[in-house]
Amino acid sequence: MYISHTSPFLSDNVYAYIVHMTLKQFNRIIELRTKIISMGTFLSGTIYSLVLLNEFSYTRFFLMMTAVLCVDMGTTGFNSYFDFKNGTDKASLNYEKDKVLVHEGVSPLLALLISLSLFMMAGVLGLILGYLTHFYLIIVGALCMAVGFIYTGGPYPISRTPFGELFAGGFLGPVLFLISFYVQSLTLTWMSVIVSFPLLLLVGMILTINNTCDKESDLEAGRKTLSIVLSEKANNKLIFIEFYGAYIYAIVLGFSPILPIYVSFTLSVALLFGHREFRKMKEEGFSLHTKGTSIGHVSKLFLFYVIAFCVGIILSLLF
Repeated sequence: MYISHTSPFLSDNVYAYIVHMTLKQFNRIIELRTKIISMGTFLSGTIYSLVLLNEFSYTRFFLMMTAVLCVDMGTTGFNSYFDFKNGTDKASLNYEKDKVLVHEGVSPLLALLISLSLFMMAGVLGLILGYLTHFYLIIVGALCMAVGFIYTGGPYPISRTPFGELFAGGFLGPVLFLISFYVQSLTLTWMSVIVSFPLLLLVGMILTINNTCDKESDLEAGRKTLSIVLSEKANNKLIFIEFYGAYIYAIVLGFSPILPIYVSFTLSVALLFGHREFRKMKEEGFSLHTKGTSIGHVSKLFLFYVIAFCVGIILSLLF
């Protein structure tokens, strides 16, 4: 059922919006399928704490996992809301059926309400985790939530600048990895910082490809993303470096005390599959019409890395 927006204020209409919203529309607002990025980083940081310090708490694990999901889903909801309100997502330049605010008339107010609710839940869980670990975790978690909001919200959204890859890659990569590591181990080590770096490149690559596909619509919306600032040749080189740099860097670490040698083996196998996927993605090109398949390819490249990393760690624990 379609939902029309009849009031800009929170009123009795909000109840009607929620009642008539389908589960499919809710899923498309928060884009649950894209959460493999945050969940992959979270699992990587958690599992690495096992091999390095042999620490694990089921309570902190499930609290952290739920909090990460809430922040990620809420951030996506804010993205849906603000991209629709500022005209970035337009029906004439958007071919993604998942954009229900654009193509199904779902109220943007509903997306905003969902995001605020998810952030409130994440805030409560963050307070509990801070109580179980350290007060500083609450500050870092609040900073992550603030970045999630201003990525597309506020007067100067990060997503409209060339720094989107740095912020998204940094917070969904190393920062989330280190928080996940800390929640289990209750400490941070220089080794965990070094191991987290490939995730910065891989998450950055996902955003680079997303923005490369969106160049036409982003230009019309007045954005200045990195994909717009760079030439096509430089942009292609960046994508190449982000993918192969992340894998090769981590494979080399497996020959040092920082990562088990098993990780080098599993990542080498993953790189073989990833190389084929990468070539297929490049051959199809990056545009508004190919965005869905491009994001599917790059998500696999990230997933290959995370699975190989975690399997390598588990093998080192077993043998």
